[in-house]
Amino acid sequence: MLRRRLATAALLALTVAASGCAVVKDHKVKVTLQKTPPIHLAVIPKSVGLDYWTKVHEGATCAASQMPGVQVTWNGVTDETDVVGQLNLLNNYIGEGVNGLVYAATDATAMNEVSNNATKAGIKVVSIDSGTTPQPSNVPLIATNNIAGAKLAADQLAKAIGPAGGKIAIIAFHAGSQTNDQRVQGFEAELKKYPKLHLIGVQYSQNDYNTALTVTANILTANPDLKGLFAANEASDVGAVEAVRIAHRAGKVRIIGWDTSPDEVDGVKQGLVAGLISQDPFRMGYDGVRAAAQLLRHQQRPANENTGAVMVTKADLNNPVVRQFVTPRCGSPRQVDVG
Repeated sequence: MLRRRLATAALLALTVAASGCAVVKDHKVKVTLQKTPPIHLAVIPKSVGLDYWTKVHEGATCAASQMPGVQVTWNGVTDETDVVGQLNLLNNYIGEGVNGLVYAATDATAMNEVSNNATKAGIKVVSIDSGTTPQPSNVPLIATNNIAGAKLAADQLAKAIGPAGGKIAIIAFHAGSQTNDQRVQGFEAELKKYPKLHLIGVQYSQNDYNTALTVTANILTANPDLKGLFAANEASDVGAVEAVRIAHRAGKVRIIGWDTSPDEVDGVKQGLVAGLISQDPFRMGYDGVRAAAQLLRHQQRPANENTGAVMVTKADLNNPVVRQFVTPRCGSPRQVDVG
């Protein structure tokens, strides 16, 4: 009996002890979850309206959609030659205090000061498509290797014209733009390999279809024996193709264009264009936004990036690699850079 009472007493003691533990006041510990600070990026193309810049926009918004807290504002002038307009736009965003600028410089020299002023204000800057002269060491450049792409264009034009060679011309777009100047430079350098191709001059479309049509028509009139044209961007190419068609010289004047808008691709399908240099504007917008976020969140400067370029001929239109350049998708951006 004594043992039973002792056991009962021990059990009661344990129960009281356990109950005592249960009623001790709970000292709550406040845990603060650190949220990733929001990022506001202004993404500024050279201009709005062209298919090329629409793809840059799609890439930028795709990247932002995959990174919580990243907001993208897209804005641009309507004419790539409007250097003052872009300058004012960029300065406005600096004044507003955005966290980052991702932009393509309409003029390499004029925009250098903008990049420097932005970084002094604590704003991170990423150049896409076109950088500045000089390019600040803390500003990464995500762009096509335009010199290499233009050399591809020269090689393809020489192949399309054939060994007899002949007169050729360049329809460029905007002197002072880094992309324009590098394309002309690369094309002219590669021409040294083809002594039978004679460059008669460089004309500028000012990134305008009608101007491209007019200057090409004038070249055709003055040079009835013209054999080829290198049209260095979308507006230049579409205008040049139309001028050649109106002059009934399609197939006689071989054209190499740049970029792959629907109108340009139609020109390839119809045999009016011998080839197009396809860039990856989607990748520029996508990686430009990601680079800016990396600068802001990790204070780490991404490396400069060559986003690649490929030659697109009629035979290449169904090539899977080419399709990723021409018709990119947010769910499956191109994984391997080419060029």
